[in-house]
Amino acid sequence: MTRQATFTPPPGARAYPLRTTRGEFAVVDSSPKPESGPGPESGTASGVKGVALMLPGFTGSKEDFRLLHEPLAERGYRVVAVDGRGQHESAGPVDDESAYAQRELARDVLAQAEALGGPVHLVGHSLGGQIARAAVLLDHSTFLSLTLVSSGPAEISLSQQQRVKLLRDALAVLSMEEVWEAIQAMGPPEEVGGPARGLGDAEQLRRRWLGNSPAQLHATGRQLCTEPDRVDELAAVPLPFHVLSGAHDDTWPVAVLDDMAVRLNAHRTVIAGAEHSPGADQPLPTAHALADFWDSIGGDTHTA
Repeated sequence: MTRQATFTPPPGARAYPLRTTRGEFAVVDSSPKPESGPGPESGTASGVKGVALMLPGFTGSKEDFRLLHEPLAERGYRVVAVDGRGQHESAGPVDDESAYAQRELARDVLAQAEALGGPVHLVGHSLGGQIARAAVLLDHSTFLSLTLVSSGPAEISLSQQQRVKLLRDALAVLSMEEVWEAIQAMGPPEEVGGPARGLGDAEQLRRRWLGNSPAQLHATGRQLCTEPDRVDELAAVPLPFHVLSGAHDDTWPVAVLDDMAVRLNAHRTVIAGAEHSPGADQPLPTAHALADFWDSIGGDTHTA
């Protein structure tokens, strides 16, 4: 598979607004074939091993998981990738940062899992991992497991904090369009990274960026730079944990993720040839690692 892809849902998947008690959230939803049982907004269909709810990272979106849908469907899993509040195609206030407090975003995740019929396997990439952790700490009863993908125990590395500060400073004085133009002027996407790099063409990535709420970016950027270490608190939760990352990561060093996995007594996977976005860099090994972990749990390990 190539890293270049479009924002079109993969074969067998559909995009729609998931209705929850916290509002509607844009999702891409795929199920194993042949399908049977209830429709895509219901609980687990007959013959489906389980449901995975996937949360994207900072400046990312549900499309970041596009290359995981098909291989996970082949392993029997329904995948629901979501745009969080104020992210890409999910609506949110443009100037009210309080709407994006981590607890509010965690409550959104609980509502999404409930709308899917729970319990679900929860997967969070980067910022999405820290939001997923907050949701589990609020109420773990809706989840079968938690997988943290390239998501560390506390604040991001100093170099990444500097990048986030630069972005937040720019957002304070420039429009979203002007910030995008400034990002493009910095160099090729593979060197600049961030919102300019992803599974889509330049125009799709631009539209995704413009779909984000500035207040959401301000609030979640601050969270990434100030997040406390909550690993011991999480370790006390009776759920199976999985820490998955690439072989290199400059947002949280791999050694930091190794240590977090030990503290959580978590299953640990390092994807060779991948960096901060293993689902995009090496989708097949990433999908197989996720499915192997879920298969090892089965469907009856949930502890309420």
